[in-house]
Amino acid sequence: MAEVETSRDGAVLTITLNRPDVLNAFNSELHRGLAAALKEARDGGVRAVVITGAGRGFCVGQDLTEFREAPGDIGSRLRGNYHPNIRAIRALEKPVIAAVNGAAAGAGMSLACACDLRIAADSATFVPAFINIGLIPDSGGSYFVTRILGPARAFEWLASGRRLTAVEAHAWGLVSEVVQTDALPSRAAELAAQLADLPTRGVGMTKRLLDHAVTATLEEQLEREAQLQTAATQTEDFKEGVAAFLEKRPPRFRGA
Repeated sequence: MAEVETSRDGAVLTITLNRPDVLNAFNSELHRGLAAALKEARDGGVRAVVITGAGRGFCVGQDLTEFREAPGDIGSRLRGNYHPNIRAIRALEKPVIAAVNGAAAGAGMSLACACDLRIAADSATFVPAFINIGLIPDSGGSYFVTRILGPARAFEWLASGRRLTAVEAHAWGLVSEVVQTDALPSRAAELAAQLADLPTRGVGMTKRLLDHAVTATLEEQLEREAQLQTAATQTEDFKEGVAAFLEKRPPRFRGA
């Protein structure tokens, strides 16, 4: 049984972390499987990506049995396994949805926060479990949580290790939507299909703009907008969008 499974439905690629017996905890094989799946997601025919977990959990972070067997250098593990996959998610020029079907803890919480959107089952929980075993947030957790929640609330959460329910995560703005557990796969597929119908290159460039907006000066961001807007006007989807507007019909974007 593969540690990570992928499936395609039209322009949507679903990536499923598949170690349900350990709530999809990360081990070396899962890292490699996720890297391969994210490489598959770069295909031009894929216009939206869903990441979810098999069974009752989304991902509960590092499988600590690996540490017991061979702890090694934690920094090297992060640089060699976690960091490339987090970078790969952010580098995708298309929307990535985390469909959080159960517990998202530690690096699994960081993985969900690295995605562009998060929707949660009503049974989902979010736990920044690092502090509970004397560690600090990693795998981009400090970066993404600060940008999603703001510095004060990020510190409150990450430094306490507090467990958030799906409803609390929605109230905080960590997730955009909460649905019944059995409805999560269909809702994630519906949302991904809607995003896949958008002008994909425009979505990707918007993603780039927002990634830089937090730390850029106004002048830097204005110039970046000008450069990317120039690129956007050269896409086929821009031509289609203008034509559809003038012809008073729905646009038919192709992601080109």
